[in-house]
Amino acid sequence: MKSCLLAIMTAGLLIAGGASAAEKTAQQEKMTQCNQSAGTQNLKGDARKSFMSDCLKKDSKIGSMTPQQMKMKTCNADASDKKLTGDARKTFMSSCLKKS
Repeated sequence: MKSCLLAIMTAGLLIAGGASAAEKTAQQEKMTQCNQSAGTQNLKGDARKSFMSDCLKKDSKIGSMTPQQMKMKTCNADASDKKLTGDARKTFMSSCLKKS
């Protein structure tokens, strides 16, 4: 009897736990999207931290961008940080966007 009751309780917990695990909050969903985008861009260290911070902000649209759009945004920011212009910027952007 005890083992039967224990089996029923365990099954009930697994079912209840499975239902809540499948339903993500909006913030959890955004975290997943941001994490995937950061992974796609191979971001590490401070660059990843900065990206995740910006991506997770309430009004950020970053989490809804495609991986290519995210890569373009990152490469563009890097080119601006390096103060590249003209042909140097075009060359940098081309090589940056080809990286996987």
